[in-house]
Amino acid sequence: MIRTRAKYHLGQIVRHKKHPFRGVIFDVDPEFANTEEWYEAIPEENRPVKDQPFYHLLAENDQSYYVAYVSEQNLVADYSGEPV
Repeated sequence: MIRTRAKYHLGQIVRHKKHPFRGVIFDVDPEFANTEEWYEAIPEENRPVKDQPFYHLLAENDQSYYVAYVSEQNLVADYSGEPV
């Protein structure tokens, strides 16, 4: 059994490091748990490693709200105090 400790917690607001969106965490997978098709759609040079926590976010950008699935390596905490 793999023991992985998530850096972020449920309800925390985070930002993506590379893309202009932020969101609130509503679920965490201890390691990658999406489809191979989803993973392969990411350009190889940008693919995150699978053996890290992946977060389900209710995300927002300038245009809409949506659900995002993001690796821990691509997130930073958002301390802006702005609601999602």
